[in-house]
Amino acid sequence: MASIKDVAAEAGVSVATVSRVLNDHPSVSDDARTRVLAAVATLGYRPNAVARSLRTDQTRTLGLVISDVMNPYFTELARSVEEAARALGYSVIIGNADERPELQDHHVRTLLDRRIDGLLVSPTDGGSPLMLEAARAGTPMVFVDRWIPGVDVPVVRADGQAAIRDLVAHLYGLGHRRVAIIAGPAATTTGSERVRAFREALAEYGVPLPDAYIGQGDFQAESGRRVTEGFLDLPEPPEVVFAADNLMALGALDAVRARGLRVPCDIALAAFDDIPWFVHTDPPITAIAQPTGELGRAAVRALIDRIEGRPPQSVTLPARLVVRHSCGEHPDPPHPLSPVQRSTS
Repeated sequence: MASIKDVAAEAGVSVATVSRVLNDHPSVSDDARTRVLAAVATLGYRPNAVARSLRTDQTRTLGLVISDVMNPYFTELARSVEEAARALGYSVIIGNADERPELQDHHVRTLLDRRIDGLLVSPTDGGSPLMLEAARAGTPMVFVDRWIPGVDVPVVRADGQAAIRDLVAHLYGLGHRRVAIIAGPAATTTGSERVRAFREALAEYGVPLPDAYIGQGDFQAESGRRVTEGFLDLPEPPEVVFAADNLMALGALDAVRARGLRVPCDIALAAFDDIPWFVHTDPPITAIAQPTGELGRAAVRALIDRIEGRPPQSVTLPARLVVRHSCGEHPDPPHPLSPVQRSTS
């Protein structure tokens, strides 16, 4: 493998000149720059990233700690973060917290020890002393999707309140009055925010949300199944179950089918966090979609701004309601037959 000394000898310049060219220093002449780059191409030289990071105090690496890699929402978010970072010359190391605060802090600590340039986190709860300590120490950090109140770092998230109001208006228009929610963990900002928005939207229509219709989940499928089984065992089960994330919605669907019931004939179902699978379920599930790709790209831009000394900005993007057929909506009307089809039918 060629060394920087080999490049210098091939180009007929000093090692210092090669270093300045590789670091895009303006003091190098055009002729020297041309010869160095030609030598790099001829020898197939690749700079040592570790050695460079020691010299520049930068690794061109970002850390991303997501709440649950099995959740399609976070998988898509991680992909958009990686693509946006790569386009800006950064690599990404991903840690999966699996909705466990202690595992989240393990990943954060490990990433900081590896001297990443900046950190993106979707917190699993609101009480991590490590996160507060990192923020106070000046670690370039951005919260994405969720955040920790009182920790002064930029937040990139979607605002689901308007979309939840749209969902409640939609359910009310379909005649539903007994509605229940499978809530996410109250310790997460998204868990508490979605319950509050749902309750407030129902109150606008005079529809109560009794305690029996609030089930505590954990953003994973098994909790959606368990909570829905409890709803179905009530003397007066709800007409609609709104799951506050996609995995809990899939668990709810399993519970309904396990009882030999059908959506939406026996009970309706809606979800927060739309995923591609929902189009292919029977029936397709009405859901609230977040602009996941945009969130990932905005989070990377905010973090790079922080790393490069520009003032970072928090970003809030709107979520939207996607209406399908799981809440009792009328199915799409059949396409009219063409003249040829009419004549042959």
